[in-house]
Amino acid sequence: MSTPADPIDDLLAALWRDYTALTPQATRIHALLGARGEIVANDHVALRTYGVPGLGLEVLARPFEALGWVAQGTYAFPDKHLRARHWQHPRAGLPKVFISELIVEELSPAAQARIAGLIAQLPAGFGARADLPWAGRPWAVERATYQALLDESEYAAWLAAFGFRVNHFTVDVNRLTTIASLAELNALLREAGFTLNDAGGAIKGTPADRLEQSSTRADEIAVAFTDGVAPVPSCYYEFARRYPLPSGELFQGFVPTSANRLFESTDVRR
Repeated sequence: MSTPADPIDDLLAALWRDYTALTPQATRIHALLGARGEIVANDHVALRTYGVPGLGLEVLARPFEALGWVAQGTYAFPDKHLRARHWQHPRAGLPKVFISELIVEELSPAAQARIAGLIAQLPAGFGARADLPWAGRPWAVERATYQALLDESEYAAWLAAFGFRVNHFTVDVNRLTTIASLAELNALLREAGFTLNDAGGAIKGTPADRLEQSSTRADEIAVAFTDGVAPVPSCYYEFARRYPLPSGELFQGFVPTSANRLFESTDVRR
């Protein structure tokens, strides 16, 4: 008799399939760690959205909340016009979910109009899709729109090019057995030919922050626009090491100053 499918496992597997299709480096890094005998665990997944009615971060969170993830901390990134929140599951070992949204009304009228033009293409009820976190790009977009948004907000341009999908998975460094530190992992990745995001330093955060993070630079892949194909940085792989609170429990939140620089892992302008 077959074992019933676990909807949480199905959800995470769907996210991983979509993510690795756009992020070949993630599969290579996973294999690199696996060759050392590591069983890679995921600290969190991250998704992006436009903060507009019917598509905000609360909407993108619904498929996760339906399976038991619970809303936790909130975060602000004023210079990037973003707000974010993370969700955690009561089942031990499941990844956290970090969802950010662009505060569209803080952009220029021209950028707002371009984003409105994308949103206007969505069919009725799009935000209610159970597969919204990996629905992909649901609109047609031309390179001029992508470029105009890029000039003002890399985040807005990335969403226009890629739509709804995981922006990064995150290796849980605490659960690695052959690598003692994030610095050691970074050295291994560089030796293997991967490029890291050095904005603000390769390691963002400190033990005093209770969280250290690093990430690769996003793979550049060919994106089909309505008027041709152009290379665009897609998704990246992140690495997180958490430190204990005075209670002895590992810190489970996020550090905004670190996350602010990690957003730049997809920025073609850097």
